[in-house]
Amino acid sequence: MLAFASALQACSAVKIAYNQAPTLAYLYLDGYMDFNDVQSTQVKAELTKMQAWHRQTQLPAYVDLLQKVQQKMPQDITTSQACDVFADVRQKALAMTDYVEPAALSLAATFTQTQLDAMQRKFAKGNTTWREDYLEGNARDIFEKRQKSALKRSEMLYGSVTDKQRGLIALQIEKSQFKAALSYAERQRRQKDILQTLGKVIANPASPQDVANLQKDMRSLLERSVTSPDAAYRSYLEVVTQEGCASFAELHNTTSPEQRKKAVEVLAGYEQDFKLLMARK
Repeated sequence: MLAFASALQACSAVKIAYNQAPTLAYLYLDGYMDFNDVQSTQVKAELTKMQAWHRQTQLPAYVDLLQKVQQKMPQDITTSQACDVFADVRQKALAMTDYVEPAALSLAATFTQTQLDAMQRKFAKGNTTWREDYLEGNARDIFEKRQKSALKRSEMLYGSVTDKQRGLIALQIEKSQFKAALSYAERQRRQKDILQTLGKVIANPASPQDVANLQKDMRSLLERSVTSPDAAYRSYLEVVTQEGCASFAELHNTTSPEQRKKAVEVLAGYEQDFKLLMARK
């Protein structure tokens, strides 16, 4: 739930970011692919359509979820209840994946090797930063960075936290089953998968009779991005997901009535923002 709240960020920022989402998403994607003029027009149009779809079909579901979470905040919660919220959020993310599949397929058929090379360079640059943050840095610095991030998420939801709660968060991070090497290996696997799949599309432009095969390849890529084919990583992900749910429940159950009231107010603010965004056509 903390990750959910942090993803929403500050209430005013939510509205600004959402209304600018097509532009922000375009700039992000263009940073990887360096779209040509035709692709730019196509991507911008698809992102605008996606936002309209999301506003109409997904925001109401987010409002419903926020209302349910608000009802849980005044009481202690269990690990299972926290994981139920996580599963709900994940299911909504999968709906986005299903929606973008046709547009991704159409766009992929227009990519060039030059663009694929640009993507590979972008991946490499991001990997360097990731390694510095989680693998190659000083262990104490990495710990403090993770602790700072966890505290920020907690304070975003509950307001100020106590010294005892800070200590609990630090202990949770120390005991965490997070394994940077495993996470990095999966990150690289996904990138390699993307590059290989798109490389195959570029090397073998689909004729009308091959469209079904292209659709199959792209669908398989999206599925592997959501659910790793690596059994060891899937097991690891289940462990850290359960751990995250347990850590949230443990922290929440130490919060005061005032902190829980603050959490309800924060979530209610997000709910109101989403309702305002839904009303905008």
